[in-house]
Amino acid sequence: MKEFKVTPIRNGTVIDHIDCGQALNVLRVLGINEHNVDSTVSVLMHVASKKTGWKDVVKVEDRELDKQTVDKIALISPKATIDIIRDFNVAEKYKVMLSERVVELVRCGNPNCITNKSEPVRPEFDVEARDPPLLRCVYCDRVLDEISENLI
Repeated sequence: MKEFKVTPIRNGTVIDHIDCGQALNVLRVLGINEHNVDSTVSVLMHVASKKTGWKDVVKVEDRELDKQTVDKIALISPKATIDIIRDFNVAEKYKVMLSERVVELVRCGNPNCITNKSEPVRPEFDVEARDPPLLRCVYCDRVLDEISENLI
């Protein structure tokens, strides 16, 4: 059996333990597509994992993530971990954490919700479950389907 290796990154971020099949959604959260890649990006999908069986991994060189981006990743992959790499070493490692309330990260799927009208109201959701995430709009009480499709 031939083993493929992914080269280490000097500085940047490794998003590990992504739910299998969600790597492309993580790339979308990061705003990475074929038109705006400035540095090395490695995407591993359906990788064997001792903890979960299968996982995805995304490595982005020369970029550290802000809190809002990490919060969005928590919505689509609540078991993900973030490794900050500096000089080829893990400088920081932490698990993503979903708060009790999600504000301005996703839009409500209800077209009649006040947050989807021309009102100055921020979309807000209560987190009713964490894995998988279950979000309920605080305004119209609708449970959000397809979180990844409604990310702002």
